[in-house]
Amino acid sequence: MTTMLDPIQLETFLTVAQTENFTEAGRRLGLKQSTVSQHIRKLEAETGRRLFVRDTHSVVLTADGEAMVGFARPILDANAQARDYFAGSQVRGKIRFGAAEDFANSRLPDLLRDFVRRHPQVDLELTIGPSAVLYQQLDTGELDLVLGKRRPGDTQGQLIWQDRLVWAGAPGFRLDPDQPLPLILYVPPSVTRSVVLEAMERLRRPWRIVCSSGSLSGLRAAALAGLGVTPQALSLLPDGLVEVTAAALPPLGHVEFVVRTTRRTRRGPAVELAQAITTQSSRLRP
Repeated sequence: MTTMLDPIQLETFLTVAQTENFTEAGRRLGLKQSTVSQHIRKLEAETGRRLFVRDTHSVVLTADGEAMVGFARPILDANAQARDYFAGSQVRGKIRFGAAEDFANSRLPDLLRDFVRRHPQVDLELTIGPSAVLYQQLDTGELDLVLGKRRPGDTQGQLIWQDRLVWAGAPGFRLDPDQPLPLILYVPPSVTRSVVLEAMERLRRPWRIVCSSGSLSGLRAAALAGLGVTPQALSLLPDGLVEVTAAALPPLGHVEFVVRTTRRTRRGPAVELAQAITTQSSRLRP
C-alpha cells in the first residue's frame, strides 16, 4: 500500500460489515448497490487483501476484514474530529438520551465521550433502564432519543442490528426436568419478559418466576446464584453468564436493537447522536 486509505471507502466497508448486506448498506448510505460494491473492490485492491467472502446469500468478514474493522473506525473518528475541530461544531442544545441496560458492558460510554468531545456545546443527560420503560418516557416527552430493544416485526425506530435471544445462566447450571422452569425476568413492562411468557404459553410447560428485577444487575445476580435462567441477547451476555441449552427450553427467536426519536425530532443534537450511533454501531458489539 502506497497511498492513504479513502475515508469514504472505509465508511462503506464498516456499514457493510455492520449490516452484512450490500443492499442494506447502500440504503443506509444513500448509495446504489453497484457503488457500494465498487467501494469495496477499490479498498480490497488498495490493501491487496480480500475483506469479505460473499455469495448470493451471505456476506462474511475474512480475517483481514476483521482486522480492517479495527483500523477503520479510529481512522474515521480521527478524520471526523479533525473536521469538527477546524470547522467548529454548530450542534448545540440538550439531549435527554435513554439507553437500555444491555449496553452496560459495551463501549457505549466511549462513543458518548467522543460525541460530547466533538460537540462541546451539547448537554447530554443519560438515563439507563429497560427498553420498554425508556420507550414510555420517550412517548411522554421525558426523553429525546432511545437506544433499546424491539421485537422483530415492530417497525418503530432505526434498526442497528439483530441478535439471537438466548437463555442465560450461571456456568454449569442444570435444569430439573421434573420441576417448573425457574425464570428470572425484568418487571413489566419489558420486551424480553413478554417474549418469554408468550413462549411459555406456547410450550404449555409449568414455570415459575423466581426473580423479578427492574435492573440488569439484579437479573445477573439471581442467575449467578443459580436461581434460574434469564433471556439475554447473545452478543451482550452479562459478565459471568453463559448460554444455557436444554430440550425443556423453548427457542426465543431474535431481538432487534434500534434507535428511536420522537416524530417531532427532525433536527438538532438528538438527530446527530442517533446518526453517530447508527454509523458507529460496530463499537457497541463485543
